Amino acid sequence: MSEADERTSDRIIDGRYRILREIAQGGMATVYEALDLRLSRHVAVKIMHTMLAQGPHRAQFEERFRREARSAAAIANPHIVQVYDTGIDQGLDYLVMEYVHGISLRRDMARQGVYPLKETLRIVGEILDGLASAHRAGVIHRDIKPENILINDRGHVEITDFGLARAAAQATLSSTGMLMGTAAYLAPETIENNEASPQSDLYAVGIIAYEMLTGTVPFASDNPVTIVFKHVHEDVPSLASVCPGIDPSVAALVSGLTDRSPENRPDDAGKALEGLRKVVRGLDRQAMDYVLPATGTAAAAASASGQPESDIAGTSGHDPEMPEPPRQAATAPSDDAEDAATQTIAAAPEPEDSDTVLNVPAPPETDADAATRRYRLNDVDTPSRAETTTVLQPQDPTASPADAGLVPASAQTMQQGAETAKPKHRHRGLIIALVVLLVLALAGGGGGAWWYYLGPGSYIALPKPDDISCPENQECRVIGADYSKYTSTLKVAGIDVHTGYDFSDQVPKGAIMAADPDTVGAHISKRGGSLSLTVSKGIRQATVPKDILTPDTSNGKDPVQALKAAGFDKIDHDSSKDQYSMDIPEGAAISVEPAPGTRTRHDTKVSLVLSKGRMPVAMPDIIGKARDDAKAALEALRLKVNYSEDWSDTVPRNQVISASHQAQKQLHWGDAVNVVISKGPQFISMPDVKGKSQDEATQILQGYGLKVNISAPLGNLTHTVRIQDPNPGTQVKVVNDDGSPAVVTLTVV
Repeated sequence: MSEADERTSDRIIDGRYRILREIAQGGMATVYEALDLRLSRHVAVKIMHTMLAQGPHRAQFEERFRREARSAAAIANPHIVQVYDTGIDQGLDYLVMEYVHGISLRRDMARQGVYPLKETLRIVGEILDGLASAHRAGVIHRDIKPENILINDRGHVEITDFGLARAAAQATLSSTGMLMGTAAYLAPETIENNEASPQSDLYAVGIIAYEMLTGTVPFASDNPVTIVFKHVHEDVPSLASVCPGIDPSVAALVSGLTDRSPENRPDDAGKALEGLRKVVRGLDRQAMDYVLPATGTAAAAASASGQPESDIAGTSGHDPEMPEPPRQAATAPSDDAEDAATQTIAAAPEPEDSDTVLNVPAPPETDADAATRRYRLNDVDTPSRAETTTVLQPQDPTASPADAGLVPASAQTMQQGAETAKPKHRHRGLIIALVVLLVLALAGGGGGAWWYYLGPGSYIALPKPDDISCPENQECRVIGADYSKYTSTLKVAGIDVHTGYDFSDQVPKGAIMAADPDTVGAHISKRGGSLSLTVSKGIRQATVPKDILTPDTSNGKDPVQALKAAGFDKIDHDSSKDQYSMDIPEGAAISVEPAPGTRTRHDTKVSLVLSKGRMPVAMPDIIGKARDDAKAALEALRLKVNYSEDWSDTVPRNQVISASHQAQKQLHWGDAVNVVISKGPQFISMPDVKGKSQDEATQILQGYGLKVNISAPLGNLTHTVRIQDPNPGTQVKVVNDDGSPAVVTLTVV
C-alpha cells in the first residue's frame, strides 16, 4: 500500500477532516483536499511523510512544519495563504490551510513567456504587500520564488510555503550550514555570510520582476554553483539594457531591489511597495502597456521553468493603487500533480468582482455541434423579398387599393417585381379583371369591410429578424434570432407577444428556440392574434448540493436522489466501488466529484462513492484467552469492548470468563461486546507451607494472588518457614475489600 493510501485509509483526520483526494506531493509532505466536517468547508490538509517522521531528523522536520503554521498564522494579509489548524494524527504532523483554485506563477510564466509592464507591476506589488505584513510581524520568508507565488482564478497572487521562514533575529541559512533556497533567487549576503534579512526577500522579488519582463532570470546555468557565483560577484543587468524602450524609473526600481549590497535596497517590503506605487503614479498609459518586443525575447526561450511547485496556494485581494489584474482567458488545467491542487474548476461561474473580470471561455465546439447549428440556421433562413410592415391610413373610398394605402408596401413591391420579370401582356387580362372586381366591390360598399375583416388589413405579417439571413425561395423561420433585438421589431409592428423561457443544449442563451407561428410573413390577426415565443436560457446548469457529504441531512441521506433533484442527468454510481465506513451510514456519500457546491452543466457526469455502512465481522473465540490477546483480537475487528471483572474458581486470573456474543456470531464494526475477566478465586483454603524454603513458599502463595511478608526475628540462617499466618487450612479472602491482595506472614529461621 502506498503512503498516500495509508494516509487516506480511515479518511478522517483527527476526527474532523474527511480526506477527499490527493492533490499534491512534495519532498516533505502530501497535500489533500478535505472537507472540514465541523464547518462544512473545503480545506487543504498537508500531512508530513511517514519516512520523515520516523527518520533520524524527525525533530527538525517537525519544527519546520510547525514553524510554517506559526509564521503564516501570525500574518494577517490577503496575499498570504491562511492557516486554519495544526495537529498530530497517527504520529504525523499536519496543517490545515485554505483550499484555493489557481496556478503558480512559475506555471503562468511557462505559459505566457514575457509579461506586460502593467501586469508585472501589479503582481510584484501584491507580492510586496504580502511580504510587508510578514516583515512587520518579524518574519522573513527566505524562499521567495515563482513556485511559491500563486495566481488565483481572479488574477490575484498569494505567497505560500513558509516552511523556511524564520524570525528576523534568527534568520541564517541553517543550523548545519546547508544552503536553503533556490539558487536563481538567492541574495548575495545569504550565500556569502550565512545571513537572511528582509532585503534578502526583496532581492528575490526583484529577480522575479526581471524574469517576468524579460522571460529569463539574469543568471542562468545548468550548474547551480555557477549561478551562486554570479549572484555574489556580478551585478544584475539593468532592465534598460535588455528591455529597450522601458521607462527608466522601472529599470531603476528593479535595480534597487537587486542591488548586490543589502544596504542599498529598501529596508523592508513596505518601503519597497511605497517606491513601486510612486513609480506607478508617474507612468502614463503608453508606458504601462510596455511589453518586451518580439526581437528581444530570444533569451526568454531559455528560461528554466521545471522547478517543483509549492504545496498549496491561496487567494488574495486587490490593491487599489496597483494596476488591475489581467483580463485574460483562463487556461486549461495542468497535468502536473501540484498544479492539479490549484486548478480553477472549468465550469465555475465568472467571478462577480468590480476589480477583476476573468473571461472563462466556452467549451470548444465539436463538429457535430457546428453541423447542428448550421442545420438549424439553414432551416430558418428562408429569404423574404420585401418588408412586411403594413401602414394603413384613411383614404378616399373611391381610390384604388394601392393608391389608398390599403395594399401593403410588400404587396406593391412584389407586384412590381412580377410585372418586370414577365411580359405585361400575359397578365394584362388578369389585372383588368381584378381591378374590375375590386371597383365593383367598392361600388357596392363592401370593399372597406372586406379589406379590414378578411383582406390584408385584417392581419400583420410576421416580420423578418435582422440577424437572420434567409436563402432565396425557401421558407424563412425566426428560430435562432436574438430575442432582445427581435422584440423591438415586433413592438414597431404592433404584434402582441407572449414569451416563455426554457433551457436548451443547442440554442444559445437569449435566442429564440421556438415560435408559434414561426415563419416570416405568417399572418397574425389584428383582432386577438398574438405571437408565442420560447427563449433559450442556454444550457441548464445544476449545482452539486453543498451538504451532500453530510449524512444527517436530507441530501446526505439519499445522495443519488439529491443529485437528480438538483438537475443532474448523468450520475455515475458503481456499487462495486462502494466502501465500508466506520463513521458514514450505509447509503450516504463518501465522496462526490465534482465537489459539493460546484455549479456546472446538467449533463456533466457526477461520480459517487457510497458507504456500505459498517463492515460485517465474525465474533472471535476469546473464552479462556488472556486479556491482552482478547483485546487485540476484538480491536482488530473494530469492535467496542466493555470490560468487567469477576471471581472465578475455575478460570485463572486475567483470563476471559465470558463474552456477550458467542464465537462466529455476525457483528459489525463498532458493535459493543461485553467481556468478563477473571479475578481468580475469591476464597482459598490456606495451603501448608511450613517446613518449605522461603522461596518455594513465597512462589506457592503468590500463585494464589496473595502477598507474602517475610519475618525473621531470630535471623534467617536456614531460610526455612517455621510459622505461617494465617494457619494452614484457614479460608482466606484473596483480595481485600479495598482491592489489595491478602497478606500472608511467613516466619523463617
